[in-house]
Parts: sequence; C-alpha cells; structure tokens
Amino acid sequence: MNATITASELAAETAGPRPPVLLDIRWQLSLAKAAGAAPFDGRAEYAAGHIPGAVFVDLDAELAGPPGTGGRHPLPDVAEFGAVMRRAGVSAGTPVVVYDGGQGWAAARAWWLLRWTGHPDVRVLDGGLAAWTGALSTEIPTPAEGDFRPAPGAVKLLDADAAADLARSGLLLDARAGERYRGDVEPIDRIGGHIPGAVSAPTTENVGPDGCFLPADELAARFKALGAADSEVGVYCGSGVSGAHEVLALAVAGIPAALYAGSWSEWSSDESRPVATGPEPQ
Repeated sequence: MNATITASELAAETAGPRPPVLLDIRWQLSLAKAAGAAPFDGRAEYAAGHIPGAVFVDLDAELAGPPGTGGRHPLPDVAEFGAVMRRAGVSAGTPVVVYDGGQGWAAARAWWLLRWTGHPDVRVLDGGLAAWTGALSTEIPTPAEGDFRPAPGAVKLLDADAAADLARSGLLLDARAGERYRGDVEPIDRIGGHIPGAVSAPTTENVGPDGCFLPADELAARFKALGAADSEVGVYCGSGVSGAHEVLALAVAGIPAALYAGSWSEWSSDESRPVATGPEPQ
C-alpha cells in the first residue's frame, strides 16, 4: 500500500465508486506567542476553503494529549482518538486520505497515528492542499459515524530508553533543523542539542521546492548514505510531528522506521538524560 497519493490520483478517487474519507489537518508549529503575533488558526483556514467533503481535525486538541511528561505533543488517549476518527467518518474498511496546508508534518502525524492504531489504508496527499488544483468548498460536511476501533501497536513506537539504545545499536535520525541538532539555537525546548549517537537528518531535505517528496530512489539513497542500509531505524524530532513526516519519507523509500513520539521535548525535559552538541552524533 502506497503511503502517499498525488492530487490527480485523489481527484480520480473522490469521483470514483469508493471515495476515501478526507481529513484536513492544517496546523503550523508557531512561535507566534513569543513574537507577539496571532497564532495560526487551522480551523479558520479550513472554513475559508477545503477539499470538498474533508473534515477538519485539530492536531493540538485531537491528535495529541495535553503537554507534559510525554513532551509537547504526547500521544492522544487512544479511546478519545478513536472517537474523533469515528466522528470524522473513518471506518476500518474505508480508505483515508489526510492532508494539510502543504508542509506535510501535520498530515504525517495523522497518517502515523492511524497506522499505529491499525488502520490498513491511509495515505497522505503529496504536497498538501497547495498541490490540489480542484475546486474548494466552504460547506462543513456531517459524515456518517465510522466504525474504526484503534488497536495500538501495528507499527513500532519508541520510548526514551529505546531511542537511546537504538542510537547505539542501529540508526536514530534527528529530523529537526541542523542548528537545533547542533545546539546552536533552541527556540522551544529547555536546552539545545541532540540524543547522543543520533544522526542529523532534517525533514526539510526530504522534499523538493514544490513541497512534494523527492522520488523514492532519491530518498532511499539519502537514507542509506546516513546509515539506513543494514540498520534498524528510528526517528525523533521536537515533539513527534515532523518526525512522523520523516517516518513517512522513509516509508516512501521502502524503509520501515519507528517513531520516538516524545522526541526532544520529552528527552530534554529530563535533566538526567545526556545531551550531545555539535555536528557529530557523539
């Protein structure tokens, strides 16, 4: 099963006999509060125009639990996540397509959660809403209740200890910007740097100028050059959002990878955990 779908493929499927459930996950990692600007409002963006039939899902409120010991975006309560998906019309036997404004991070978070909880057919719109050339709608749909019942564990999840072990025994990729990995700056979390042994692999290098993923062979070459050829692979980021996008890029490349959902926001909040700085993994 492909992990992504193109805009033209989605247009054909939505017009076909078995249209997918569409989820709009528009969201942005925002430093607006610190800058004194208004925060990004994904629901308002959705209301102004979305792919016809798409249901809005709020990443902060519905795809994450309250910030705390699990990081800035802990995994949501599984039962509550299932209820959100059913209200959006998600059923186990119906394909799901998720999209966001174009960055792909938020859509990947929804993709990963649905895969982790056992949905067999979920894809991300490659390039997001920016790639969609069809009409937009302001009509808010009211889908029939779905029957999806989440069963966590369908794909591998790392905790902090497992991530630390994998950084030594396999390949742990850090999906954040290079300057945050090195510890040059840290605009969000308690301290800068990276998990000792982790390799820098910014998510932004997985896509082209149009925001779409690089071809699968180019992604495979990138990750193999980083050490993914013969190793078990894990990914983390700041809070488990852009890391999901890197797991998605690895899936496009044909490389399975686990996600450390707590990521740097969880790791760095524990002062007993070691922190490495600089451009090298150690």
